Amino acid sequence: MEMLSRIVSFINGILWDRNLLLFLLVGTGIFYSFRTRFVQIRLFRRAWKRVFSGFSLNGDRADKDGMSSFQALTTAIAAQVGTGNIAGCATALFSGGPGAIFWMWISAFFGMATIYGEAVLAQKTRTRDASGHISGGPVHYIHAAFRGPFGSFLGAFFSIAIILALGFMGNMVQSNSISEAFYEAFGIPKVAVGVLCAFIAGFIFIGGISRIAAFTEKIVPVMALLYLIGGVTVLFINYRNLPSAIASIFICAFRPEAVYGAASGLTVKAAVRFGVARGLFSNEAGMGSTPHAHAMAKVEKPGDQGETAMIGVFIDTFVVLNMTALVILSSGVLEPVSGGRTGTVLAQAAFSTGLGKLGSGFVAICLLFFAFSTIISWYFFGEANVKVLFGQGAVKLYAVIVVICILIGSMLKVNLVWDMSDMFNGLMVIPNLLAVLALHRMVAKSAFDQDEAN
Repeated sequence: MEMLSRIVSFINGILWDRNLLLFLLVGTGIFYSFRTRFVQIRLFRRAWKRVFSGFSLNGDRADKDGMSSFQALTTAIAAQVGTGNIAGCATALFSGGPGAIFWMWISAFFGMATIYGEAVLAQKTRTRDASGHISGGPVHYIHAAFRGPFGSFLGAFFSIAIILALGFMGNMVQSNSISEAFYEAFGIPKVAVGVLCAFIAGFIFIGGISRIAAFTEKIVPVMALLYLIGGVTVLFINYRNLPSAIASIFICAFRPEAVYGAASGLTVKAAVRFGVARGLFSNEAGMGSTPHAHAMAKVEKPGDQGETAMIGVFIDTFVVLNMTALVILSSGVLEPVSGGRTGTVLAQAAFSTGLGKLGSGFVAICLLFFAFSTIISWYFFGEANVKVLFGQGAVKLYAVIVVICILIGSMLKVNLVWDMSDMFNGLMVIPNLLAVLALHRMVAKSAFDQDEAN
């Protein structure tokens, strides 16, 4: 076990401490922004209208031909809007200072171009499996980008990494976050929370794509609205501090010592590192997770879903995550790098400044919605790759293992599991972005075709 821990630590050091993934993710976003002539700006207005003009919480039932574009988006957002939007944002503020939020914005802006490319490629390379159901995701465009044994290896590597990172270990992380938040807020035993989460998740898993799509299209808009209402309430109460909170984001992005002093230890490097890292792995642009949902969308052209996918990144970072940041900064509870509160506890303290004793419980309930919806989507992403590797017959066993992971994760926090989740999250990025970069011409053509459709 000690040897495994050392190996995981070594790999994470290369991926994270040396900023390999940050350069790869941001670099891909910058490249795609120029390659598509900043599709995230040119087509944003139409993308927004596409998503919000006439959407319904009761769309058509998803079937073997896929799901509606809105259901695909909510399934993607369910994965994007998770613990990272609360605990991850708080951690970024604690470790990188208010300036980290500015760099989150920058990473999300370029990430919108990356996720446009991922969604387009998922649509263009999707196929039907042996049972006649739509099948799509990074493994398909990896095979399209790299033929022969190398493509097969990269595809298998990606599938194994995402099954472990999201389906198993990632869902342990999510269920642990739920149980800890409810224990701190209400004193509810972690095992009770774990059993309930595992039971409900299992019920949804059994229903397949139709039940997953029906769940996400209802829960995602409701949970986002609930969180925003609570956040706006706190901001209204702390409105006097809001201008200085916003100013600190811009000042600390370039001169953190001007706000917290040189003794705080905050640097521009820390702001960039934690802001970009937490931002990218909150909106999941470039990770290769959300293309599984976007591949299932019933749309006329691949570019249509590419536009829709961009809105997912926008909502995740510029709306939900931004709300957490402004609540924390305006509340005055942030004590960066000084041994103060961080993670979910910091967010709960911030909301308590406006909501009083209800603040801690409010964050716990929102975290339940965020993390549980992520569990559902991550299961779905892993299931798609289980089918590719092992066939439809392995899905039931996979579902059982995920349910067990949810239960165990709620009761037991093992640092090695958390570290391994980070490692496989990072490893799955590499084959995904290699394929995305290799197929840039296909994406650029789609982006230019969208221009002609305007």
